[in-house]
Amino acid sequence: MACDPEELPASELLAAMRTELIGAYDNASRLDNPPLLPAELRAPGGAYYVAYEGPKAVAGGGLRRLGEGVAEIKRMYVRPEARSRGVAAALLRALEEAATALGYTCTRLDTGPKQVTAQRLYRGAGYVEIAPYNDNPFACFWGEKRLI
Repeated sequence: MACDPEELPASELLAAMRTELIGAYDNASRLDNPPLLPAELRAPGGAYYVAYEGPKAVAGGGLRRLGEGVAEIKRMYVRPEARSRGVAAALLRALEEAATALGYTCTRLDTGPKQVTAQRLYRGAGYVEIAPYNDNPFACFWGEKRLI
C-alpha cells in the first residue's frame, strides 16, 4: 500500500531501519550518504510502499527518480519478526511494478556488505551487478534490472 514516508507507519519503519543499520555499521551517517529527501519518495517521480501482515505494518521500501527512465529502489526494510517469509521479495516486486507504472524502464539499487540476505534477494530477483553509480561509501553491491 502506498504511504507518505513521513507519516505512520512508514516513518516508524524508516526509523527502525535506521536504528538497525546504525548498529550494524556502527555509523550514524550510513543513511545520509548519498542523501535522500522524503520528497523524493513521493509522486510524481517516487513512491513509498508499506507491506502488512494482517493489521501490522511489517515492511517498507521506496523508489525515487535517478535519471531518465531509471528509478532507484531505496530504504527496503523488513521487521525482524517478518523475515524469511517472502515479504521482502513481494515488496521488491511491488516497487518494480510501481516503477513501471511511473514510466521507468530500469531500476537500480545498492546495498552494503553486512546485508548479505539483501544481496541474495536482489541477485535472485534478476539484478545484475554494475559499476558504482553513486558515491555510497558503505555499498559493496550496485545492481540494475531492466523492467521492460
